[in-house]
Amino acid sequence: MSITATELKSNLGKYLVLAATEDIFITQYGKVVAKLTNPFQNRVEIAESLFGILPQTTTLEEALAERTDEE
Repeated sequence: MSITATELKSNLGKYLVLAATEDIFITQYGKVVAKLTNPFQNRVEIAESLFGILPQTTTLEEALAERTDEE
């Protein structure tokens, strides 16, 4: 979503709520000058992408051992 700086000033609360679910680009004089985003969104997406990588039969000890072997 793209909004003007004036629109952001007028409705800051609304855009803070929306920023939790989508990036908001702020423009001034027709150029993007800032981006309002959720700082935790990337972490959640990364964590969700990892679900199901290990087989169901893998134990925590096996996963830890494999991790330390690679380093």
